[in-house]
Amino acid sequence: MNTPESSPTPTRRSFVKQSVAAGLSFNFLPAYLTSARAADNPKLPPSRRINLGCIGIGGRAGSVIPGLTEGGAAVPVAFTDVDFVTAKGLEKNLQAFPDVKRFHDFREMLDKMGKDIDAVSVVTPDHTHFTAAIHAMALGKHVYVEKPLTHTFEEAAILMRAEKKFKVVTQMGNQGHTSAGADQFKQMLAAGIVDDIVKIDAWKSPSLWFMNAAERALIKGYPPEEPMPESLKSWDLWCGPQEVKPFSKMYHPFNWRGFHLYGGGMFGDWGAHIIDFAHHHLKLGLPTRITPIALADYNQISYPLSSDIRFEFPERGEKLPAVELHWKAGGDTKIDLAEKFLDRDADGKLMTPNLGGAGSLLYRKQDDYIVQRGSHDRHSIVYPRAKMVEFKDAMALHPPKYNHFQSFVQACMGNGSTESPFSVGGALTQVLNLGTIAEYLNVELQFDPKTRRFINNDAANARLAGPPPRAEWADCYKLA
Repeated sequence: MNTPESSPTPTRRSFVKQSVAAGLSFNFLPAYLTSARAADNPKLPPSRRINLGCIGIGGRAGSVIPGLTEGGAAVPVAFTDVDFVTAKGLEKNLQAFPDVKRFHDFREMLDKMGKDIDAVSVVTPDHTHFTAAIHAMALGKHVYVEKPLTHTFEEAAILMRAEKKFKVVTQMGNQGHTSAGADQFKQMLAAGIVDDIVKIDAWKSPSLWFMNAAERALIKGYPPEEPMPESLKSWDLWCGPQEVKPFSKMYHPFNWRGFHLYGGGMFGDWGAHIIDFAHHHLKLGLPTRITPIALADYNQISYPLSSDIRFEFPERGEKLPAVELHWKAGGDTKIDLAEKFLDRDADGKLMTPNLGGAGSLLYRKQDDYIVQRGSHDRHSIVYPRAKMVEFKDAMALHPPKYNHFQSFVQACMGNGSTESPFSVGGALTQVLNLGTIAEYLNVELQFDPKTRRFINNDAANARLAGPPPRAEWADCYKLA
């Protein structure tokens, strides 16, 4: 078995300074144009592939790494994880690439193997996305980061600046943004089908522990300390820039998402897949008002049992009027269509469609039809269906040449560009961040998109950057 490597502390302490120096004198030659290569790839020669440094091997990475390496245009040369045993799905990657070098600290990976790495994938808990991504970008590495891009509004702003500064290829992992469904939405936009949208209902049924009343009742406050598994080499490293709480299996390897300290709740998780198309293609930008209508079992440790939040977005131009976005997660998320939008069967009986456990409905000011969007890469549907037939040419499905993973790989090779670079994914993430602030404070918030500050609310403004990072990570926030 390939044993993870480690380096003495001084190497880690000097890493940020090296990253800053690299960023200030940016002149990076990709590894696929140098002699620093991995072992021979039987599928493609070195000149036609990129080397990956993978940060986070289990969980979602069980799909991300195979997606990036499919076809052989990208090959992993280094794996980093704080725990190579307990995370779900990591065996898939370890068995597929048994000889890849392993590290527990991504800073050591980049320090030792930076010259061999072209691109980095970051598939870790939300609160450590930023630190890993900014280090890699400062060294000239292309970066693929799972959604949500960052844990805070300001972290997303820094990564968007870094994208411009370091001129590397970026992609956020909202994979539906590169799909036949996404291309269909662009066609619908061009044909005027989604003009004049004034209201969006978005919903997600409960599916995580904190949305289960029985499960959350077992935890009062932060979970109590539990023995740390031997495979987890550094709990301090897992906590990254955030406060170090006593270890609990409620945090690692997965349930961290339910805590404000480490995750983004359901809106941070699924919001990236549900409101994605509307946010980007309708140019929603940032809201001016966020109103928590109802947050069940509200507290400032775990996310609500259920959420009901209204976002108000201003007018953006012709055919882009002000929009009210209504987000519901957990509890009763059943959404009904008005009778006038329903079709009838041969006997004249109304046919009520099953809208599913996740998705959105887009309402026009003309109130003549409704557009349904599911989540991820799902295509859109128009009700009543007679309108769907009328718009059939614009609603035809045409799969893109490359999927979300391979578009990133090809862009790293100089072939085209990505569909959800940080300029796109970061802007969406900031809306998600604002929603989580509303869930944390449970008060109506007014926001100024120009100054990017809340109006007359110091507590909310403090949440834009979040708590100060721990000293070891403070310099990361100065790299761009």
